[in-house]
Amino acid sequence: MTLPIDFLKFQPKLNIRKQDGQVFIHDPIRKKYLVQTPEEVVRQLVLGYLMEERQFPKNRIRTEKMLKVNELTKRCDILVYDWDMQNFLLAECKAPSVRISEATFRQIASYNLPLRVAYLLVTNGLETYCCEMDYTGGNFKFIGEVPVFPSQSSR
Repeated sequence: MTLPIDFLKFQPKLNIRKQDGQVFIHDPIRKKYLVQTPEEVVRQLVLGYLMEERQFPKNRIRTEKMLKVNELTKRCDILVYDWDMQNFLLAECKAPSVRISEATFRQIASYNLPLRVAYLLVTNGLETYCCEMDYTGGNFKFIGEVPVFPSQSSR
């Protein structure tokens, strides 16, 4: 089930600048401007949603985090840690023109092998899916919303 998230409401808050005929978008996590691509816009919109709507603290989010997957170096789009710095949520962002498919889910599942997060999020900005992982049972279930960041009192 695709989640009804309006990422575009965060578009006015994107920090965009033009320089030498190129357009750049600011990543508040990495604290730098990046070349604006459709996928990068989606990633920045998702970050806005996670921080504003779901109360994910900025200091618990990493973007373009390096991973080792089957001896290969990969980069995941967004990785969120809980208060104890345990892996909590992994997000894979695609450009709006990229269809969310089984291959997208295989990609995020492979990234999750070394991470073992509680939640996986896949989006192209138009379609969004979130699932909760069950490592004991060896399966997952799609859920109807992105989880709110756990409170410190739930530690």
